[in-house]
Amino acid sequence: MTLTFIFCSLINMFDWLQNHLIPCPFKALTGINCPGCGFQRSLIALLQGNISKSWTLYPSTIPLIILFLIVGVLYSFPIKNKDFIIKILIIIVGNFVMVSYLIKMIHHH
Repeated sequence: MTLTFIFCSLINMFDWLQNHLIPCPFKALTGINCPGCGFQRSLIALLQGNISKSWTLYPSTIPLIILFLIVGVLYSFPIKNKDFIIKILIIIVGNFVMVSYLIKMIHHH
């Protein structure tokens, strides 16, 4: 009975999240997707366990989550050159975001 309650609660939570997405101000003003458009829907798909759908909606979700987890771990321990490591990771993930965005824009226009 408890498992059914948890499962139904999760379904309701995902439905609520999908119906309460924050609109993109850049897209509202220009009609053009921004480099972050799709993140919310991708994150919801990932939370539902649908990695393929998450990747299709916004490929940068998983690298961004990994980046935040690594940064959290690096700041939790006294690691030499942590600032340099974080800068390199941000550059790598930032480039991934921009390349994904360019590919998306080329395929949709």
